[in-house]
Amino acid sequence: MGGRTEQDDFWAGEFGDEYVERNSGADILAADIALFSRILRKAGRIDSVIEFGANIGLNLRAIRQLCPTARLSGVEINEKAVRQLRTLNGVTAFHQSILEFVPGEAHDLALVKTVLIHIDPVHLPRVYDLLHAAGRRFICLAEYYSPTPVEVNYRGHRNRLFKRDFAGDMLDHFPDLALVDYGFVYHRGAFPQDDLNWFLLERR
Repeated sequence: MGGRTEQDDFWAGEFGDEYVERNSGADILAADIALFSRILRKAGRIDSVIEFGANIGLNLRAIRQLCPTARLSGVEINEKAVRQLRTLNGVTAFHQSILEFVPGEAHDLALVKTVLIHIDPVHLPRVYDLLHAAGRRFICLAEYYSPTPVEVNYRGHRNRLFKRDFAGDMLDHFPDLALVDYGFVYHRGAFPQDDLNWFLLERR
């Protein structure tokens, strides 16, 4: 798919830079380690991971603590975030839009975390296809859930946050996927996330 979307430009620009500044720190990393220890408990050994919308790599750093020998890759559209992502040892960084990325290989785990919510729903089938192609064994979706599609005002901006049943979409579209595990992380928990629902899907 050629051409950048308005969501691409939004995250590649000043708002994306501000997001980098807001979302960093040891407390966030600790919460991510706790999250991925739950997500990966039924996955067995993971030797390679690709994350779409990796930002500065906090999720990949957390996964590194749990899978120290895994090959890690991150796809990120914001240049400021990519500069930090490229400083992480053992992480291959791609400065690219998800909608323009072509996976050269499949990985044990393909991951998105609070990324699908920011993609215009008209482009979701392309991203679902990408996740399916990139995840050889598992696909992890950690997003805001809604049983019916809904748009939410995001920090004063319209057409920037969309909630729906992303995992259900993928299970309906790809008959070789099965739901392995799922959960919810409350924002007031010991290791808080932003009221996230996560789903681990397996290719069978």
